[in-house]
Amino acid sequence: MTAQKRPSEPSPAGLPSVNAFDIGGIRVGEPGRLLLIAGPCVIQDDDLCLRIAEHMRALCSRLDVDYVFKASFDKANRSSLEGFRGPGLEDGLRTLERVRKELDCPVLSDVHGPEQVESAAEVLDVLQVPAFLCRQTDLLVACAQSDCAVNVKKGQFLSPWDMRNVVEKLTGSGCEKVTITERGASFGYNNLVSDMRALPVMRDFGWPVIFDSTHSLQLPGGQGKSTGGQREYIPHLARAAVATGVDGIFAEVHEDPSSSPSDAQNILRLEEIDALLPMLVDIKRLVG
Repeated sequence: MTAQKRPSEPSPAGLPSVNAFDIGGIRVGEPGRLLLIAGPCVIQDDDLCLRIAEHMRALCSRLDVDYVFKASFDKANRSSLEGFRGPGLEDGLRTLERVRKELDCPVLSDVHGPEQVESAAEVLDVLQVPAFLCRQTDLLVACAQSDCAVNVKKGQFLSPWDMRNVVEKLTGSGCEKVTITERGASFGYNNLVSDMRALPVMRDFGWPVIFDSTHSLQLPGGQGKSTGGQREYIPHLARAAVATGVDGIFAEVHEDPSSSPSDAQNILRLEEIDALLPMLVDIKRLVG
């Protein structure tokens, strides 16, 4: 590993500082504060998104946690042609705009090609680059040249130090609001492993780091034509990640995970995130 360390002032807990910035009225990267990016895996309908967003926003407000609503308008990397992809760009953005306006919270969704960025940036506060696309230069440059923050997920096939090149593509193209999300690394067939060393390595690039507590527990393609998962381990990995000093947690949540047409095996029930988030807040206060 040859990545150079970025000079920075440590926080009281010994963690290096990162470039903090605003997203839709919240501050990302401030010492001691926790960001939660949460919502259903894919947009199913307006009412479900609004109910989940309202629940999560109220929970985060009560716990003084910064909140960004997440839902995908298109899941372009389904295991099978039969997999549900979502409502698509136009209808999906209408749903996300409604959540943003009615609940006054920032929204995030995936973009899969440069041609989607302009339309998505008119609605979204955060453009998310999926893990499989994290090295697609044209997509990164297009996202960087929007006015949005960019959350880029580390590819399952990349080492954490290789993400420096991805970050430099964004910052070199004008992006001033970057978050990096860890979502596990390929470990043999149909399995992922979370290496907690990746979190401080990537945070040392100078930007906030998010831990994806739900996708890290996927079993990719593990059910033949769909992806499996191990929901029962989400709290364990989330607590461990916050203890390393990450700036935020990404979690897919749902009223009834079994009814989700995507990632049903690794989505948290709302009552599970209700129980988990207070613990994460307590840990974050300890580590800074």
